[in-house]
Amino acid sequence: MIVDIPLHQVLRFASLGERAARRELSSLTPRVILDIDAMFETWAQRGQISPGDAGWQCWLMMAGRGFGKTRAGAEWIHKLAMSGPKRRIALVGATIDEARSVMVEGQSGLLSVAARHGSRVIWEPSKRQLRWSNGSVAELYSGESPDGLRGPQFHFAWCDELAKWGEAEEAWANLDMGMRLGDRPRVLVTTTPRSMPLLEQIRARPWTVETGGRTDQNISLPDRFIDVMMASYAGSRRGRQELNGELMTEAEGSLFPRDLIERARIGSAPEAFDKVVVGVDPPAGPSTSSGQARGGDACGIVVAGRSAGKSYVLADCSVRGLSPEGWARAVAAAAREWNACLVVAEANQGGAMVESVLKAADAGLPVRLVHASRGKAARAEPVATRVAVGKVWFAGCFRSWRRN
Repeated sequence: MIVDIPLHQVLRFASLGERAARRELSSLTPRVILDIDAMFETWAQRGQISPGDAGWQCWLMMAGRGFGKTRAGAEWIHKLAMSGPKRRIALVGATIDEARSVMVEGQSGLLSVAARHGSRVIWEPSKRQLRWSNGSVAELYSGESPDGLRGPQFHFAWCDELAKWGEAEEAWANLDMGMRLGDRPRVLVTTTPRSMPLLEQIRARPWTVETGGRTDQNISLPDRFIDVMMASYAGSRRGRQELNGELMTEAEGSLFPRDLIERARIGSAPEAFDKVVVGVDPPAGPSTSSGQARGGDACGIVVAGRSAGKSYVLADCSVRGLSPEGWARAVAAAAREWNACLVVAEANQGGAMVESVLKAADAGLPVRLVHASRGKAARAEPVATRVAVGKVWFAGCFRSWRRN
């Protein structure tokens, strides 16, 4: 792309602070703004530029909302796609719809970036493929469908909002094993941070490099928006995570910090139990017209047993996005599998309906309804105390817990 603006003007613009740069933008003509915009690496924040160090395999960009992660990812992928013929690239979003609407078709996505650089690309939504004129191809994948990444192989990959992926560990492992084309396969992870073991594992790898940035560093955002966000959230835990891009490894005031759970984890449970119970926390939200839980609400289903005066968490059979009949069948299946003598269900949400759907799933299911009179934190405190003193143990590692 031919850029008419002198380089020294772009460099001067890049040297300005965030507030001064926003004021400068308001005085420029649309043509000049577009010219500056096309010279991304000249004015971008340091955290948006690919690290120059050799040897890294994963670039982790954890930054606040609105920092410019999508633009940085699209610029990086476009540059690599054009660097040689027939590059194979994976674009992995939280869902296929998000990968398409953000990473490809979004305002800062690949189609927009290619247009800024005057490059011809062909987007085939039905094939979920983006093609460059030199034969490079990027294909869309979803973090909630890990099997789609089992088999393909790639030169490069861009993973967006990994902290939102429904099956993060499985999808990441399949992608990781497919990064085997070319002399130096590389992955970019762009995400707003969220406490999850996978992010911490990626961060700790010796071949990972990390960059980041804050929401208020994006000069394209209006001053008013920045002022409102900072006034509302600056200094808070939410602000540190969502605006500053800090990875908060433990929930503030958590009764069950990860090190406590790990200390209480055992490889296998006793062979015999005095009692096995299935606990049920029904979805709080109403169902949709199709019968599914609105918004993908989860139904908590946990199996626990007691043996020799100690309690053991045996399985997490929780389900998400199912109708009342669907989660009731999952409860009945868990009770049968573990030969439970009782199903204890919270009835604050749904009342008698909870018992009726459970009985409809299995007429012989022994059900006891309980009505919680105290908040979850108050009810969890005595359990946390029992875990700390070695009276409650976790038999194994439960997948749904690793995502939270």
